Order: sequence, then C-alpha cells, then structure tokens
Amino acid sequence: MVQAFVLSATAQPVNMKVWPNGIPGSKQASDYTENTIDRKDGVLRVEKVTDPEISVYLPKKEKANGMAVLIIPGGGYGIVAIDHEGHAVAKWLNEQGIAGIVLKYRLPSDKIMEDKSIGPLQDAQEALRIVRRNAASWKINPKKIGVMGFSAGGHLASTLSTHYMEKVYNVSDTTSARPDFSLLIYPVITFDATFTHMGSRNNLIGEKPTEAQVKRFSNELQINAQTPPAFLVHSGDDKTVPVKNSISYYTALQQNNIPSELHIFQKGGHGYGLGRGNGTENSWPALCLNWLKTL
Repeated sequence: MVQAFVLSATAQPVNMKVWPNGIPGSKQASDYTENTIDRKDGVLRVEKVTDPEISVYLPKKEKANGMAVLIIPGGGYGIVAIDHEGHAVAKWLNEQGIAGIVLKYRLPSDKIMEDKSIGPLQDAQEALRIVRRNAASWKINPKKIGVMGFSAGGHLASTLSTHYMEKVYNVSDTTSARPDFSLLIYPVITFDATFTHMGSRNNLIGEKPTEAQVKRFSNELQINAQTPPAFLVHSGDDKTVPVKNSISYYTALQQNNIPSELHIFQKGGHGYGLGRGNGTENSWPALCLNWLKTL
C-alpha cells in the first residue's frame, strides 16, 4: 500500500523512513549503530546509517513553483555530510520556491548489506519514488523532480540518473525512479582508477573489484538518450575529486544530445557546499537557478 503524507510548509522538516516496512537485502549487526560526529570545523557528519530517512522541506505556498530536488550529501561513501551539503541546501531551495528533500542514506557495508554496492542506490531509488508518490499532497509537479548530489553524493545522484531502471529491489508499484534533471556538484562520476576518488570506489565496490563492477559504476559510460539533463559544477584545483570526472560526464551527455551545462571554476578546491569565502565558485547557486529556469 502506498503511503501518502500531508505536510505543512514550515522551517522544520518532516522526517520519514525510506523503508518503513523493512529494508531490502539488509542484515543485522548489533555492533553497527548510527553515530553523529560534530567536529571542530562545524561540519556535521553522520556515519553508520542503518535506517535511512528523508527530511522533507516544503517552501511557503506563495513561493512554491512545483519543483522538488532530492538532495544527496557527500562523504566518500564513508560518512554523510548531512548539514552543509544537505539541510542548508534544502533551506536555500525553499527560499527559491523549490521543495528540498534531504536523503540520509545507508553507507556501503558488508555488515548490514547482502550487496553493499547497491545499498545506497536502493535508498536513492526509493526516496525518489516516495517524492513522486506524494507529489500531489506536497504540491509538487511529478515531472519536475530532480536530484542533486555533492562529491560521493554526486556519484550516487549520477548513478540514480543512469541506473534508475535497474531493478535493485522489489518495487511495490510502477512509480518511476527517474529524476527529471540532475545537479552534480564536484561529483565523483567514474571508478576508472586513473581519475576517480579511490576512497569512494573502495568503499562501494571494494579494493579488488572486477572490471565489470568498475564499468557498471563509471556513470559516464552509462549515459544514453534517456539520461536526464544535467548541471555540473567543479573547480579546476580540486585535489580530492579531479575535474575530469565532471568533464567526462558532460562530454558523454553532449554525445547523446542531452541538455547540459558545465561550470569549471579556476579555484575552490572541494567540499564547499553552497559556497565559502569570496571565490568565483560561490556563484554556482545563482547559475544553477538560471539553468533550472531553462527547463
């Protein structure tokens, strides 16, 4: 039975379990429990997620434009940077009249998953479906639901954008998991060892993956004519995730005639969320909004 939730537009999100009736392919591990880390840098992180949730932020009715974005924070598939790449982004989207839905997803682990390589994708597919199932009650246009991902969250967002048809669990209905657009911010795209982020790759598919596994999750190789339009942001001096990740995805989108836009900033490094300091990379939120208007 499909659940429908009626939410009010407030500053406080409503948290919902992604899998209220049981997590597919899960295993129990008593020594694996969720933990929130608040380090001196002020960036809130969550690790060892066992029960994924979405936090739903709806804009004020007078501002709402019917658009929604599923937000996937980064963290190298080792933690979830839930605040500056999650909740802060949802609040910013609300100011623009856009619903923001933050996904706290399970991180790949053999302890709690039968197949850790698909655990995060299961959560992302179902989260997108939850948003679409509830589109009417949340005053969202079901054809204007996108995904945004940062860093390794960008890998998961691009995986959702290219593997939305892949059956990684038994779906209760025919609701599509295809995002209508994707916003990829300094994303991990490839698992090609020459320019991937090895921490993300090792965490998701292990240190000795097969060639087929590497290809499957190198999302620049999975683009086709049905892949959603994409907006990409990267900095040329990113030492964590090489800019070639975004370039490779953009190039493949262009080869398939998919509407897309790529912004490469001279500086900025990695992990800046909505922006920090006075660098040109701070202009990406405004550029993103302008691109969304073209859709």
